[in-house]
Amino acid sequence: MEDKKYKKIINSWAMYDWANSAFATTIMAAVLPIYYRAIAEPTLTGNQITSYWAYTNSIALLLIAIISPILGAMADFKGYKKRYLTIFALGGIFATAFMFFLTTGDWLLASSLFILGNIGFAGANVFYDSLLPHIAKKDDIDQISTRGYAMGYVGGGILLAINLAMIMFAPDHLTALMTRISLASVAVWWLVFTIPLWKNIAEPPRKVYAGEMDSNPFRAGFTRLAVTFKEIKKFGDLFKFLVAFWLYNDGIGTIIKMATTYGDEIGIDSTSLIIVLLIVQFVGIPFSFAFGWLAKKIGTKKSIFLALGVYALISIGGYFMSNATHFLILGFAVAMVQGGSQALSRSLYGRMVPKAQSAEFFSFFSVSGKFAGMFGPLVFGLVSQLFNNSRLGIVSLIFFFITGGLLLTRVDEEKGIQVAREADALAIQEA
Repeated sequence: MEDKKYKKIINSWAMYDWANSAFATTIMAAVLPIYYRAIAEPTLTGNQITSYWAYTNSIALLLIAIISPILGAMADFKGYKKRYLTIFALGGIFATAFMFFLTTGDWLLASSLFILGNIGFAGANVFYDSLLPHIAKKDDIDQISTRGYAMGYVGGGILLAINLAMIMFAPDHLTALMTRISLASVAVWWLVFTIPLWKNIAEPPRKVYAGEMDSNPFRAGFTRLAVTFKEIKKFGDLFKFLVAFWLYNDGIGTIIKMATTYGDEIGIDSTSLIIVLLIVQFVGIPFSFAFGWLAKKIGTKKSIFLALGVYALISIGGYFMSNATHFLILGFAVAMVQGGSQALSRSLYGRMVPKAQSAEFFSFFSVSGKFAGMFGPLVFGLVSQLFNNSRLGIVSLIFFFITGGLLLTRVDEEKGIQVAREADALAIQEA
């Protein structure tokens, strides 16, 4: 009976990845960016549209970076990880649902709703990730994390395929309506498939440190952050991993963000780009599970190193890419390692996080993930412009995989786990 209950909890947790990945695929990657240009064109120039969309993403990123750490610390103090997940998820769901009403000229409303939706999406992910160390058994954490990513590929991919079919095969006069329905469908999908988590996963026990019990939550949140930064040397291996993750994930994020732009530049048609996007979604499913199996066989860090090696080869392959077949092969290679590398990074980090501070530390992980892709595109652009060659820009991303991998070799996982246990031993579990 206990084993059956455990499986239900794990499956319910993984289903949230299925639920919210629809926002990442349909809203962030495929449908809204294109529709944003369509509704903004009557009032803005082409360059303004591109700039305003970039500002929209930057504002969302900045707000998430500011609020995540303090909210994470407050959630740990109050024991409200699931509650905060619910608040952010519902905020994102409602913002996404209102996208159905976007019509010609509503670019400012579209930007506002995207910012709110993105804050809901990213904020909820902080608390979703922070539940992982609480629900997973020590020997299962890699497999559970990779299962979540696999489920995300399935859920996000299925709804994206449905939405693209609705839009692409609709008569011209119904294209805008099908697009609006596609945007709103994300909210329904996100809401319905979050129900198992709400139903089957309990709020983790509240743990506080001596002297915190009667503190004001807001003050306690800032105090916890101050203490964490003061004792940063104590969590040295955890923060070394965080910097390593930031570096190699910057390379991963840049490949994801620049792939379609780079492909378009060298003459690959939009249909091929969309097909590859869908292939990446579905090929990523079995390979996410495969990396969970691989981690059990050779270890989590070695599995991440393998993924980084493949990414380095992808960067080299991008230099020689010249047609849709090459783009498909590289897209397949990305799908092989994208989910596995990120899922195992999450589980490795989760092992070294004190459970009493899991939301706080996963907020740093989330912020690091959000900033991934900031400096990569900058390096890509500078190299491309300096040498007047985008192919050298894609090769330059090897820097992020090599430096991130080298720093990862300096992370002592066992020492990080021991420090987390010692921190938890000082916490008092609320009865």
